[in-house]
Amino acid sequence: MPTTPLPECGVARFLALLGGPWATLIVRELLHGPLRFTELRGALPGISPHTLTSRLRQFEETGIVTRTAYAEIPPRVEYRLTPLGEGLREVLEAMAAWGVTVPEPARAAP
Repeated sequence: MPTTPLPECGVARFLALLGGPWATLIVRELLHGPLRFTELRGALPGISPHTLTSRLRQFEETGIVTRTAYAEIPPRVEYRLTPLGEGLREVLEAMAAWGVTVPEPARAAP
């Protein structure tokens, strides 16, 4: 678990765990199944290796993701959502459904 206590409010707790850049997008990609680090980077153009590593470590600490290292040459590591992480599926589906209902901003006439 994180070194600092999580907020009691559910929304604040969600934002503490999944707020900030890239967090929900990483979970979105892992909802399709386990992925390797390079596969996650490829699915998220623009994410830095440092940010991806940091988020994955945070998700491991909070029980959202598991990391499995296979004793192979070359080494293979996969990241997979835990049942807790899988519980985010409905949340992200609701966010996506709401997001597509938001109209494009009106454009200024030339």
